[in-house]
Amino acid sequence: MEDRMNLDEARQEIGEIDRQMAELFERRLDCAARIGAWKKAHGLPVRDKAQEDRVVERNTAFLKDPAKRGLYLGFIRKVMHCAREYEHRVMDGNRVAYSGVEGAFAQIAAGRIFPGAQLVACPSFEEAYRAVEEGRCECAVLPIENSRAGEVGQVMDLMFEGPLSVNGVYDLAVEHCLLGTGDAVIDNVRTVISHPQALSQCRPFLVSRGLESVEAVNTAVAARMVAEKGDASVAAIASEETASLYGLKILEKRINESRSNTTRFAVFSAEPAPEAAAGRPGRAFLLLFTVRDETGGLASAVNVISRRGFNMRVLRSRPVKSLPWHYYFYAEVEGDETSEAGQALLKELRETCTTVKLAGRYTAAVNSLQGGESI
Repeated sequence: MEDRMNLDEARQEIGEIDRQMAELFERRLDCAARIGAWKKAHGLPVRDKAQEDRVVERNTAFLKDPAKRGLYLGFIRKVMHCAREYEHRVMDGNRVAYSGVEGAFAQIAAGRIFPGAQLVACPSFEEAYRAVEEGRCECAVLPIENSRAGEVGQVMDLMFEGPLSVNGVYDLAVEHCLLGTGDAVIDNVRTVISHPQALSQCRPFLVSRGLESVEAVNTAVAARMVAEKGDASVAAIASEETASLYGLKILEKRINESRSNTTRFAVFSAEPAPEAAAGRPGRAFLLLFTVRDETGGLASAVNVISRRGFNMRVLRSRPVKSLPWHYYFYAEVEGDETSEAGQALLKELRETCTTVKLAGRYTAAVNSLQGGESI
């Protein structure tokens, strides 16, 4: 009888715990929805793995019995998975602009950064940028650099001239394929269509086969042109995803010269990135500045950054369109500009340079996308 009473008491206690957990679960999802709305406004993706790892580390420290740690890890990660799914319900109405047609490299990147979002194709980098500036989209995903072809100048100029902030930078590995019509045979291909950078990245392959190259706006447009032509002697360089989209077959995979070829994408939003990311590993910020037209003008700016203890991982120059023979500089700086040292850096730079613009901040530690092709 006593055993039965103990069993009933345990079940009643579990029932009360379950009731409390159900209430707490709903409260947690309500908080997740608020976070999702906030991320949507700031052009940020749902998943933040670094934050999830911090939650796991913090919460497991609450446990008193180490033997329960493994079970709790599975439990809290499942709870966070549910929270992500709930955030997606808020974020799925997110409109993300990209440049190109369906199947373009930027669409692939945008879809992987914002799964479930409404992807909006735009005819140019500028139009994708304006879509956010004018409120038609919450954010835009645009390429800023390729590891072999260098920076994307048009996007750099938009960053310099426009009001949007960069809230994330993501790497997407490049893998080019040769795509042909259903009856195409690789030995019969004579002409290849693609974006100039893709053609450049596959130059050794093209030269080895004596193929003529024709430029297109981007790789997805090239694939569509080949599909519309229906000529077995004409092929396109594009991604594997693009092949299935336009009904083409893959004649050869991995034809790009370098296996380490990567394109970096930036997420542009009307709202600046939150300062809550301060102190995270891989933290970096973007600076755009112009210097005085005098001897040592650039050196003075660079020395300020170095003297304040910050490392520049990138420094580039671009012409200022409105002033012939004048240039602005783009720098990616490791560290936290919201720190005391970072604020001192910005203050001294503004005293040293003619203009200084903080163009964005991001955490690069885990921002690697898998698969893909180039522009």
